[in-house]
Amino acid sequence: MPMAASMYIVVEGEDPGYNIYVNGRMLARYESAIEKLALDLGVKPLLEFFSADENSMSLLIQEGGGNPDLLKRLPPPQWYRPQDGLHTLDALIGELESDPHQFGIEGPDLLSELREYETVLRKSADRGHRWHLAVSWR
Repeated sequence: MPMAASMYIVVEGEDPGYNIYVNGRMLARYESAIEKLALDLGVKPLLEFFSADENSMSLLIQEGGGNPDLLKRLPPPQWYRPQDGLHTLDALIGELESDPHQFGIEGPDLLSELREYETVLRKSADRGHRWHLAVSWR
């Protein structure tokens, strides 16, 4: 059975005090098309907000998707301002709202997922928390 990828948000700190869960499977499935759309819209692609941290890499290795030696060589995680991610999300959401089916029948689900990301980043911005994207394979 192939592993399904999921792109999720990591917020700096142990417990941000709000729900940061996003499904992330649609975004992972359409990542290359979303990246192209972001570039066409003149905004930073979401994958540029990716950073591997020790927790997400440990999970990846536990799930059989990585080399344990990588943990020893991981650079410190990169953290980003929520406003930067919101700039990208606002552009993507606006484009998908005008034509949700440009990604086929799953377009509305992709739009819904992008709105989940937007909600988390708005909460992060309100509280001054930095963030990055991580990837999980199951």
